[in-house]
Amino acid sequence: MQKARIKLASTDINKINQVCSSIVDIVEKTGVDIKGPIPLPTKKMKVTTRKTPCGNGKASWDRYEMRVHKRLIDLGMDERALRLVMRVPIPEGINIEIEMVES
Repeated sequence: MQKARIKLASTDINKINQVCSSIVDIVEKTGVDIKGPIPLPTKKMKVTTRKTPCGNGKASWDRYEMRVHKRLIDLGMDERALRLVMRVPIPEGINIEIEMVES
């Protein structure tokens, strides 16, 4: 049996939750099997820089952090449901991957 695996990644957790909820609404209306949205570990990228460009003066630091949130959704294979899922409006800043896998 085949299923569609949808991977979502974004730095904004509100946008990713909004897309997940709209996909779940579509799947509930069509009656397809669903597993997810499964939250995957959040990737934290940290950068520490000196505040002063010349290197003189007080040793003060700026710390920046970017978090990448990820979700995974598995759908049962249904052509109508997949067409509806592909029409979901995806906000800017969200990376989405849809692949077919054998279960």
